[in-house]
Amino acid sequence: MLFVSLKKTLICLVAALGILGASCGQEHRTDPTAPDFALPDLSGETRRLSDYTGNVVLLDFWATWCPPCRMSIPELIKLQNDYRDRGLVIIGVSLDDHRQVPNAYLKAFREKFNINYQILRYDNRILGDYFGAQAPAIPTMFVIDREMKIREKVVGFDPHAVRKAVQGLLG
Repeated sequence: MLFVSLKKTLICLVAALGILGASCGQEHRTDPTAPDFALPDLSGETRRLSDYTGNVVLLDFWATWCPPCRMSIPELIKLQNDYRDRGLVIIGVSLDDHRQVPNAYLKAFREKFNINYQILRYDNRILGDYFGAQAPAIPTMFVIDREMKIREKVVGFDPHAVRKAVQGLLG
């Protein structure tokens, strides 16, 4: 009797862990429309997400101090090189604190790592109001189709998942 009870408990525990594990990492969305927002680039010019309608957009929330974010940079550079001519636009939204990491530092960081895509400065409202997260795991990437629908959300450094999502939208 004790064995049956223990067995049922273990089965329930394994099932719960499986569900929890499946909910972590990559998330599949039901294609909600990406929120249009305006953020400054490193020169202070305001950029709107809607400026890129008609392109596939990879929106990367990252920070300079984040090791997985730094690991993703070469893959993002390669993606931009491989698919720019087919309509891919990569936008890195820096989550670095404005007071601690000025634009001059981000510009030097961009040059040091040869970043070939747009970098914007975030504000808290963008995360909370638009993407439903106050402090997301980083990097978090949203793959947005040509009609501005969020098609994929990838949490963490998963270059295969990001490349697959981008390729699927570019055809």
